[in-house]
Amino acid sequence: MNFQPLGKRVLIKRIEESNTTASGIIIPDNAQEKPSRGEVVAVSQEVSDISCGNIVVFAKYSGSEISLNGEKFIVINTEDVFGIVK
Repeated sequence: MNFQPLGKRVLIKRIEESNTTASGIIIPDNAQEKPSRGEVVAVSQEVSDISCGNIVVFAKYSGSEISLNGEKFIVINTEDVFGIVK
């Protein structure tokens, strides 16, 4: 994949969360919230504190979804990234 974010942006692949509750009830896709965690797959040259491979938490309704090679990603400004999961 060849995609280079511009400005202070990162490209993130969302990490899908479990679709069942602790008691085993399956939550339908249309009732699930969009995941707010993801893996950084590309970073702009202006970003120094986030790198590819980091798992980050970001604002739920931030960024723009794009499709590359049949996969869905989200492009987010770094100010919408709350932190890196260690």
